[in-house]
Amino acid sequence: MVDIAKQIAFWQESAKEDWDVGRQLVDNGRTRHGLFFAHLSLEKILKAIICKKSQDIAPRIHNLSRLAELAGLMADNDKMEFLAEMNAFHIEGRYPESLTKPPTKEEALEFMAKAERVFQWLMIQS
Repeated sequence: MVDIAKQIAFWQESAKEDWDVGRQLVDNGRTRHGLFFAHLSLEKILKAIICKKSQDIAPRIHNLSRLAELAGLMADNDKMEFLAEMNAFHIEGRYPESLTKPPTKEEALEFMAKAERVFQWLMIQS
């Protein structure tokens, strides 16, 4: 039997760690990598919420919008649109054919500021 409390704790702690790495990367000008880790942290905290609500393991998917739906979150349109927008950084981090010009540091900092607000809201939900 799966220890759901252990699963939730793993996702929460891992999300925090990835958030810190993403922040450091963006601060050091590694915008594409930093936003990939920001996406990863949002993905992981959503998976913690799914585990908590379903009392089962999280699905092996990466789409933030779909994870938010599975988590049953009552997110406003702005949060849902932002999660959909953040999906681009997951894909860009993994598939070279989808690479575009990396965001500038200023653009990445704007994404990180929005992501931080959503991340903090999700942490409360978890």
